Amino acid sequence: MAQSPFLEEVRKIMRTKHYSIQTEKTYLLWIKRFILFSQKRHPKDLGEREVTAFLTHLAVDRHVTSSTQNLALCAIVFMYKHVFERELTLLPDTVRARAPKRVPTVLSHDEAMSIIGQMNEKYRLMFSLLYGCGLRKAELLKLRVKDIDFAAKSVFVFRGKGGKDRVTMLPNNLTASLKIQIDAVRQIHQKDIAEGSGETSLPAGLARKYPYAIKEFKWQYLFPSTNRCQHPVDGYYCRHHLHWTALRKAVKASGVTKHVTAHTFRHSFATQLLLSGADIRTVQELLGHNDLRTTQIYTHVIGQHSSGTTSPLDR
Repeated sequence: MAQSPFLEEVRKIMRTKHYSIQTEKTYLLWIKRFILFSQKRHPKDLGEREVTAFLTHLAVDRHVTSSTQNLALCAIVFMYKHVFERELTLLPDTVRARAPKRVPTVLSHDEAMSIIGQMNEKYRLMFSLLYGCGLRKAELLKLRVKDIDFAAKSVFVFRGKGGKDRVTMLPNNLTASLKIQIDAVRQIHQKDIAEGSGETSLPAGLARKYPYAIKEFKWQYLFPSTNRCQHPVDGYYCRHHLHWTALRKAVKASGVTKHVTAHTFRHSFATQLLLSGADIRTVQELLGHNDLRTTQIYTHVIGQHSSGTTSPLDR
């Protein structure tokens, strides 16, 4: 889809700041919606009142969630801050969408293993990593061969949510399956090289900075796509990782009746650790949460509202 010169300018600024492709697409979408809502007037001629009207429209007329409204706001704030070098101050009459207090859906260990057991071999390993390591969906898909450390029994997560790196545990039960998967990736990589390809998808600009890495086996994705495609920024043809929709299809195919998503297995990882007596600070570190309060929601899920403290009546 052709973009306006202004949106292309915003795109270039995001790429110089190394924003992810998904964030780039999302921000451009919300900026475009803001412009259309404002009768296609140029954003430089708009201000706080127009932004307030747009956010209020999203909450009152569109009934969006608070997270969706905040995402739209983040996109607009980015535009004014980095394109026009101007700070926005929301007017007090802005209607903010309410953030509902939700308790995450979790699975018991038997439920999680039952669902995983119904999947084919490839997806069984992927969901085992979600459940056994507490990975986010995007973190799982972005795993590379080099990120698995069998000796240290660790999985390295690079550029996770918020651009943070962390280390999480590698379950012993997955060692054999992971080695089989790595061998399968090696065969795909060797075939690509034989066909004159072999490049993997690297973050924008990294292929120019480290040209040797683009064809190295250790940089290949652990779950590569079935087809090669053009890099969205640097333009070379490479093998990316599987698309996230593959995980959603795998859950549907399992036939589970609960509302289960890929993220449900991360929630279940956290609750199972707490049930087994793990310290909440350790769980926070493994999950990569900035705020302990985010981790504490799992104590409510398992009915232990004070980090495992029991009622005097139960002693």
